[in-house]
Amino acid sequence: VSQITSKNALIGLADEGILVRHQGKGTFVSQDVFSSRFPSLHAAALDSKQNKGLIGLIIPTLRTKVEQRIVQHIERFAAQNGYQVILRISRESQVNESEAIESMIACGAKGIIIFPTEEETYNEDILRLSLNKFPLVLIDRYLKEIRTYSVSSDNIAGTFEAVSYMLEHGHEHIALISPEITNTVTEDRASGFEKAFYSKNLPINKHLWCIVNMAEVHDRNCSNLIRDFLEARPEITAAFVMNAELSQTAYQVLKQMNKSVPEDFLLFGFDDPDCPGVRFVEQDEEAMCEQSVAFLLEQMEGTFKPQRVSVPVKLNIKI
Repeated sequence: VSQITSKNALIGLADEGILVRHQGKGTFVSQDVFSSRFPSLHAAALDSKQNKGLIGLIIPTLRTKVEQRIVQHIERFAAQNGYQVILRISRESQVNESEAIESMIACGAKGIIIFPTEEETYNEDILRLSLNKFPLVLIDRYLKEIRTYSVSSDNIAGTFEAVSYMLEHGHEHIALISPEITNTVTEDRASGFEKAFYSKNLPINKHLWCIVNMAEVHDRNCSNLIRDFLEARPEITAAFVMNAELSQTAYQVLKQMNKSVPEDFLLFGFDDPDCPGVRFVEQDEEAMCEQSVAFLLEQMEGTFKPQRVSVPVKLNIKI
């Protein structure tokens, strides 16, 4: 894996008390981690009678802190309710996603939580699960064509508040740096961006939108594209970035351009990029996961009333 991925994994584990860092010595696993941090897991391991069965979790990658925290929280809430989690990574492939669904059902999973693939608008296997009323929850992203339970962050409100903050602080020429707008997350965040301008009766200039190819985002090969974009538009003084990966890239590009954040350029994005001076919209992954597991248990107990829940977010303004 990349250095950023391993660094984020270690930071996340340290934040949760699973790892302990001693300066000058190294990083170590915390003592009694299973008994102190995961009492439900520890108890379930000792008493197999508490195991109520399996539930599946399909996630596109494990690159980001958000994805890592979703896995951790889903496992914890499932264990608290007596269930074990089968994890599959789709690697942003709809084919892999469908194969994961089939294998989980074959393994006897009683329900599945799916973080849909990034470029996905429709998946027949997910539709089939919904039509058969198989316990299913979509997390983070939802599919407009499929009537089922879904839990995601309030992406429209979060982006609206962030862009409104930039406008209120005197920034008129604001860039949008985004992967291709192909799913409900990017659609909703783009909608929130536009909504902020509409609310102040300001025109939307899509000449200031930098749309990056999905493959380049994943391969982190978009630095030159973003730099060329910003250098060609010197009037831009701020940017809203769709995700932490792109925020990290944009931050490095601005450093190469000798621009300080936030003194020379205001950078605002979704999720913490771990870059000094960058403002971000903070998601509540724990609340999303708790609601997702609750919805899954509700269906497994015989209730089927599909609904879409948007979990509130908050602005994190670093000083």
